[in-house]
Amino acid sequence: MNGYTNQYLATTVNSASPEQLMLMLYDGAIRFISLGAQAIENGLVDKRAYYINKASAIVSEFAATLDRNQNAQLADDLDALYGYMLRRMLDANLKNDTAPLLEVRQLLSDLRATWAQAIDLNKKEMREATGTEAPDKTMATYRPLVVAM
Repeated sequence: MNGYTNQYLATTVNSASPEQLMLMLYDGAIRFISLGAQAIENGLVDKRAYYINKASAIVSEFAATLDRNQNAQLADDLDALYGYMLRRMLDANLKNDTAPLLEVRQLLSDLRATWAQAIDLNKKEMREATGTEAPDKTMATYRPLVVAM
């Protein structure tokens, strides 16, 4: 990356809300999974491991930042799902197989879409209740994320 790209990325991340950051992390994990699958198809073992490890780091961070004080059952369910995804990514890496990655990519895409929908719904409800744009509370299941990519 060149200096301008790094500066743009830093500005984007620093100015993003926690909700936007979470969606950006989902986008990154989905992108890394796709690149890992491409690396498998192209026989690039070192790239496969690199991209799968990047996606695994994001999913691990999601699991580590779950806040069980807000909604313990939802947090437990998400933790189990993230654990499953991590095991499937490990399978893909060990067996050099794209099928587990495609499964995880679909799960991440579905979760991202659900979170985006929940964020939008929350914003709409807050606008209707207060007549103004209110801070997002949708992320109550997560503690603040700190992730370096």
